Amino acid sequence: MGKLYIVPTPVGNLEDMTFRAIKVLKEVDLILAEDTRTSSVLLKHYDIQKPLSSHHKFNEHQTAVSVAQQIKAGKTIALISDAGTPAISDPGYLLTKACVEAGVTVECLPGATAFVPALVDSGLPNNKFCFEGFLPQKKGRQTRIKELAEEERTTIIYESPFRVVKTLQQFIEVMGENRQISVTREISKIHEETVRGTLAEVKKHFEEVEPKGEFVMVLGGKEPEEKKKKKYQDSDDEE
Repeated sequence: MGKLYIVPTPVGNLEDMTFRAIKVLKEVDLILAEDTRTSSVLLKHYDIQKPLSSHHKFNEHQTAVSVAQQIKAGKTIALISDAGTPAISDPGYLLTKACVEAGVTVECLPGATAFVPALVDSGLPNNKFCFEGFLPQKKGRQTRIKELAEEERTTIIYESPFRVVKTLQQFIEVMGENRQISVTREISKIHEETVRGTLAEVKKHFEEVEPKGEFVMVLGGKEPEEKKKKKYQDSDDEE
């Protein structure tokens, strides 16, 4: 029986590829890629010459079971996405599920995931956090934002540059201007930038500087009621 390797790839700088990831990709029988054109650049950079096949959100439902059967028959296959770890806001879940159900061994290599550096850089609490991924674009979006407004843990959100200002404005309308947020773009690339502050401050920044690149928003949690009460009590005592 073969094996499915889930192989993270760099989110920006190609040098973030691990030695083990390169070794695995050079040894497997087939590489499944979200976009073969994008992945070809990475594979060429590391002189990885293996058959490449498309595996994306539009065909994953149709191909997952057949790929699992190929692995069960003896093939060793690696799954990569355009950037980061497959199945984290990228295709991969259905294939992993199909392999598990078929009794096929699945091994995920450690590696790049965009939200980790954004969270650590944010300066916001990271002992407990929740990963939201992309918010619904239309249906259910406002409902989800209202639910996130009540979340006391730090929340991680992926966003398109075309919706950054709109999303910040929607947060302000539900959470107020003073909720803390850290927005990081172009992680590990030349133009990497992190903007921290209140929702109002960060929105103002991206109204003045056109948002470009891939964005990770790290939203501070709602302040617990007990902590608020203590703050007010301390303020009264000082007066």
